[in-house]
Amino acid sequence: MNLSACRGRVASMDENQQGGLAERPVEDPESAHQNGEDGASPDKGWMAVVTDGCDECGFSPDIDVQTTGKRVRATIPKWEAVLDRLDAPRRPAPDVWSPLEYACHVRDINALYRGRLDLMLAQDDPTFPNWDPDTVVVDSRYGEDDPEGVAEAYRREATQTADQWDAVRDDEWGRRGLRDNGSTFTVATLAVYFLHDLEHHLKDVSA
Repeated sequence: MNLSACRGRVASMDENQQGGLAERPVEDPESAHQNGEDGASPDKGWMAVVTDGCDECGFSPDIDVQTTGKRVRATIPKWEAVLDRLDAPRRPAPDVWSPLEYACHVRDINALYRGRLDLMLAQDDPTFPNWDPDTVVVDSRYGEDDPEGVAEAYRREATQTADQWDAVRDDEWGRRGLRDNGSTFTVATLAVYFLHDLEHHLKDVSA
């Protein structure tokens, strides 16, 4: 399975809240292998995007992370255009997210990563549980959301997130955070992974 095949697998979710969104360790190892965290390719793994980039969408990790806020803001009109399309609520296949569902996903990962960034800046080496996007898309009824409302919410969330990345100081980009499996990332590599998520999903919806 590749990065663009973000499927709607359903699993149970606990009530643990982090950064305004429910997070949970993935209980099914096969499901985790199929999907990867936050929709990442299981063949590459979570960290490969921040070192190798993405062949599918052309994303390069060799970026100036201090431009993260600028790049986040640049996605706003693109996602607004996606949500203005007549086919936005329609899934291209039963097991493939609709443009609306992808838009809801990127709207919510803005809040998710703001929460993670806050913890990384406030605590030493915080640990985050995995987040299962395929559970959230079902439990949150993404497909029933109003596209216009999602567009407004995406603009708001992305603007807040961009402002937060703009405020990262030079001496903070190396602060660390940990996945629950022990993988280590820095504020800088978190920025790279987050940007890839926003920009790759635009490719998924042919934007």
